[in-house]
Amino acid sequence: MCLGIPGKVMEIYETDGILMSKVDFDGVVQEVCIATTPEAKVGQYVLVHAGFALNVLSDQEATETLTILKDLEKFNQDHYGDQEKE
Repeated sequence: MCLGIPGKVMEIYETDGILMSKVDFDGVVQEVCIATTPEAKVGQYVLVHAGFALNVLSDQEATETLTILKDLEKFNQDHYGDQEKE
């Protein structure tokens, strides 16, 4: 199973003929290949896994997914704190 994270497209450009973008993940900006989602536009959200955009998301889908991920993070913090993995 893989986990895709929504991020907002901030910039689109080509590198060596490959469509790339700068994507903002809640303040952390990463380079993402958007060759598989050429319809993506600046300001839209994309679902990203391993540096590749898998899908373009609506604002509502992205917001709902980010809310769920933040709720999950809070749950883990509340129940497990800063325990180290064994």
